[in-house]
Amino acid sequence: MSPISDLEFFAILAKHPSLRVAARQLGITPPAVSKRLNAVERRLGVRLLNRTTRRASLTPEGETYLLEGARVLEELEALERKVAGARAMPRGTLRVVATLGFGRRYISPALSAFARQYPEVEVQLTLTDRPVNLIEQGFDLQIRLGEMPDSTLTARLLARNRRVLGAARSYLARHGHPAAPRELAQHACLFIQENDETFGTWHLKSGGHAETVKVRGPLASNDGECVVNWALDGHGILMRSLWEIAPLFRSGRLAPVLPKWDLPPADIYAVFPTRSYLSAKTRALVDFLLDTFEPHRHERDGQW
Repeated sequence: MSPISDLEFFAILAKHPSLRVAARQLGITPPAVSKRLNAVERRLGVRLLNRTTRRASLTPEGETYLLEGARVLEELEALERKVAGARAMPRGTLRVVATLGFGRRYISPALSAFARQYPEVEVQLTLTDRPVNLIEQGFDLQIRLGEMPDSTLTARLLARNRRVLGAARSYLARHGHPAAPRELAQHACLFIQENDETFGTWHLKSGGHAETVKVRGPLASNDGECVVNWALDGHGILMRSLWEIAPLFRSGRLAPVLPKWDLPPADIYAVFPTRSYLSAKTRALVDFLLDTFEPHRHERDGQW
């Protein structure tokens, strides 16, 4: 018998109070169980079970063999399911959730292309900027911006993305360009109202120097598109992800503010529950999105 088969055999023995009971479970005679156990112990050179006619108990070496063996068996099972899943045809319903802006502009077109390639998969896309509990709400995949708060989830980086400051040239012509982060406190600033902790607080870094600035302004919203439109109307300085306002920088409708200072990144991830087996449909979509966003993943400054 192979070592893996020995692990499976011993795991069955350890679940039962005696070799006789284990023999009934295995469908063989008690002498056959005893013979097999003796062979395993001779091969390993240690005693795994202390046994009497009525009871069997694990030795310290037996406990180690059982615990570490269970891990090996689990990894083998996961490997076999992964290989089998790689051959499986992606099909079934796939529930995806993404933020409103990025989901509408980038994920929706990507899913359109995905649906042509995988017609057996029915994709349901939900767009929301509210917090999402992936498992409780039954989503297979989330497209998330920023850091991961939950260690029970697995994240794959789709794209690099920076947050930047910008303002309309008309605003900067009236009020001037801030030369340092602390000067932002004297400017009208526009920002997303996400939660009490981060509301109106901006963190900037340049080299080894970091500054935190409390900003204020005439307008705030929980919707990024509103904030961008207010900036275009000249109401103040905004902080947004580069994917959203890079075209406005290129067209000249907005100008960068404090371009030598960095803000916390908003890298974009595909997030799914951590498990040993990933369904073929979810794996297909993750791989498809990785290919789609590959150019943005390898650009160091996160250009869009």
